[in-house]
Amino acid sequence: MDELLEILQDLHPEVDYETCDTLIDDKILDSFDIVTIISEISENFDVVIPAEEIVPENFNSAQALYELIERLGDE
Repeated sequence: MDELLEILQDLHPEVDYETCDTLIDDKILDSFDIVTIISEISENFDVVIPAEEIVPENFNSAQALYELIERLGDE
C-alpha cells in the first residue's frame, strides 16, 4: 500500500489519500492521472489493469485501487 500511496502523492501531494474516497467523484483525478496511475501500477506491481476494470469505483480511493491490484495479482 505504501508504494501505491507514493505513486498517488507524486500526482497530487495535497490530497490525503488515506481518507479520501471521492477521487473520481470530486474530479481530483483526471483522465491523464488515470493513465499515469495505470502505467505506474503495471510497472511497480506487475499487474495489467484491463479496460473493463477502469471504472470510477476502482479509482475513487487508494484502498479501492489497492484492492484492485491485489485481486488482479491473484488472477
